[in-house]
Amino acid sequence: MTDWLGMPPLASTHGGQIDNMIGWVHVFMLILFLGWGGFYAYCLIRFRKSRNPVANYTGVKSHASNYSELGVAVVEAILLFGFAIPLWAARVDRTPPESESLVVRVTAEQFAWNVHYAGPDGVFGRADIKLVDAQSNPLGLDRTDPAGKDDVTTLNQLYLPVNKPIILRLRSKDMIHSFGVPEFRVKQDAIPGLTIPIWFVPNVTTAEMRTRLGNPEFQYEIACAQLCGLGHYRMRGFVTVQTAEEFQKWLAAEVEKSKAETSDIFR
Repeated sequence: MTDWLGMPPLASTHGGQIDNMIGWVHVFMLILFLGWGGFYAYCLIRFRKSRNPVANYTGVKSHASNYSELGVAVVEAILLFGFAIPLWAARVDRTPPESESLVVRVTAEQFAWNVHYAGPDGVFGRADIKLVDAQSNPLGLDRTDPAGKDDVTTLNQLYLPVNKPIILRLRSKDMIHSFGVPEFRVKQDAIPGLTIPIWFVPNVTTAEMRTRLGNPEFQYEIACAQLCGLGHYRMRGFVTVQTAEEFQKWLAAEVEKSKAETSDIFR
């Protein structure tokens, strides 16, 4: 429904609901614009000075304005109770079980996205602020923690399997940022001191989207939608959606790479 609005191509299972609501909002807003614009033009002509040289203190006795205001209220109620609240309930209150999902921690900072995977054991390793190093360990991971030895971290690169629920736990190290991927129809602020979950199911791999668009260079882009400083313009990340097999192969390779780097550190 939103093709005529120039929306980015859709790549998530819930995105159709978002697009449907956006489309109806625009339809209702167009109706309001034409209605109020027509009423304004009518008033300019009907109550022009040449036709009404003397003030009329009785005023208009018609209830047409009351009916129009009631109509606006009804439309707003439809948008709220028919679209917004059901969508909120489905997207926020019904988070899928972690056992059936891929849980990823995404920590924002000026001006980067730090991505943290729990590894094959599914348990995130301990982090300590004393271990934070802007270059070698931006998340302060404790590699001596047994649960953290198979953890994987990336910078500005988020790899996801297709057709699997993804739960992102958003954090911020310094100020408010905003995680947004237009094709997934997701956008959520990352706020210091809070861990905010969002979830979605990507259903189009990067390779499929490149074929669909005829653009071999296409990438899903993470954009910071909150002004966060002078370097805000370069706070970009990228999402690569892969098949389940490709993702597992990538994760296994990253786990081995992480273990090798950890061994070098403590050798």
